[in-house]
Formats: sequence, C-alpha cells, structure tokens
Amino acid sequence: MRILISGASGLVGTALCAYLESCGHTPVPLSRSRIENQPWWDLSTGEINWGAEPDFEVVIHLAGENIASGRWDRRRKERIRMSRVSGTTLLAQSLAEKGHKPRLLISASAVGFYGDRGDEELTEESDAGSGFLAQICQEWEEACAPASAAGIRTVNTRLGLVLSPNGGALQKMLPPFRLGLGGPLGNGRQFISWIDIDDLCRAIGHIIQTQALQGPVNLVSPEPVRNKEFAATLGRVIGRPAVLAVPSPALRLLLGEMADALLLSSVRVVPQKLHDSGFTFTHPDLYGALQQNT
Repeated sequence: MRILISGASGLVGTALCAYLESCGHTPVPLSRSRIENQPWWDLSTGEINWGAEPDFEVVIHLAGENIASGRWDRRRKERIRMSRVSGTTLLAQSLAEKGHKPRLLISASAVGFYGDRGDEELTEESDAGSGFLAQICQEWEEACAPASAAGIRTVNTRLGLVLSPNGGALQKMLPPFRLGLGGPLGNGRQFISWIDIDDLCRAIGHIIQTQALQGPVNLVSPEPVRNKEFAATLGRVIGRPAVLAVPSPALRLLLGEMADALLLSSVRVVPQKLHDSGFTFTHPDLYGALQQNT
C-alpha cells in the first residue's frame, strides 16, 4: 500500500516508516516544506498538496507540537491546540473532499484523554477526563469527524508512554538513573500506561489489516505499572539504585501545570480493543521492554 504519514520524521514516525517498509508498504511523508511533486501541507495557509501521485490507501496522522518540551503558558497551549486540532481538521476535511479517498485514517491521540483517574481501570469505553490535556485529546479526536462522515474508516490511537532506544521520555530519564539519581515522582503511586515502540508499530500494522477496528483504540501494554514500580524496574535493568524520589511540590515549581498532567496524574489504561481483535504483544512486561530499549 501507499501510506501517507504526517510527522514521519518524529520518534514514532521514523520507526513506523521503517516497519511499514519491512512489510512491503510504501510510506510517503507529508512534509511541511513545499517540495515539488511531493505531498506537503501548510497549517498557516490551510493548504494541502497531495503531490504527483495523489492517491493513498491509508493516511497516518502523527504530527503535533511536543507537549513536554516546555512549561504550558498561554501561547504554548495555543500552539499545542492549533497543531493538533487545527491540523487534524484540515487533514480530515481535505481527505473527505478527495475524489479518491483513502480506506483508512489513523490519527494519533493520547491516554491523556482519560485525565487523572487514580486506580480506575480504563478501556476505550471509559469517559473522557478533565483538564487541559484531556480537553485537547477530545477536540483532537472530534476533528476527525469529516473523514468519518465521508465513509473513511477512522481510528484514534490513544498512545501511552512510548519506550524507544532512539529518544523520547525514556532517553531523558536514563542519564540521572545511570548516575544513581533516579527514583519515583511524587508519591509514586500513580499508574503509567506505556508501550514498546516495536509493539506500537506492529499494533498500527494490525489496525491497518483489521477492518473491524475503528474509533478509539488504546495503544498501551496490557500491564500498566505504578510510577514507583517503573522507577525500580528501570534501576534494576541498568543496575543502579532508584530511590531518590522527587517531591510533587518541586515538580510543580519546575514545570507548573504540566507536572500534574504528565508526571503526577494516574492513567491505568488497558488495550481492550487490541486484545479483543487478537493482537499479541512482543513485549507485554515492563522489564523485558526496558531491557530492549536501554
């Protein structure tokens, strides 16, 4: 298949392009630069150019402002909203208007959709949470409506913490942990829903092949863990102690609202739809996944 991918140069996009190529597909990046004969888009002008070969069987939408690269002031929140909601709206509407529509749109979302839910087990049937991140995720998913209304099978992949050896949150954690300065965040009781990068790519391949999957699909391991267990397991994998907890007030002082939304909130998410559709994980347990990615 020819598969159009926005955000193809990011952490997930790079791994996904390599995986799709290994499966015999042709991933085509949707660039933000106006390259002749290649697909490009411009959010500031609301333009999309499909390139010299404009037909694609599948479109995978991963692009969006990095939510964890700075404090959430008013301007940054607006950039996050625009990159996700406005970008998805433009893409979904443009696909709906195409003469030759793709069969499938996969649009990234996040487990932040559920908000801070303590020990509650969350499936795709669970209600949305509250707060900035949950609201953005709701609007992000709703922005796909034009594509769905036009008969395009639409899947919103709610991603957990992605474990990869090539970047992302795990690679930011490793330096302090290797110095013996790692440990739980806050009280450490909050659940982390995570997924190995290889399983994430395989799950997207599974979605492409499984016609029955549509709407929200949780892309997380079947074994969410508490933050203190995550820290202890990472310490065990790299052979270093992981007991230096970072107090919640210190995190809030450093990161503001983002600390509660990304580091201290508890999201115990399970991949119910993947499980029901027969998907099997290569790295379902945290220890094996961390060994693979450190």
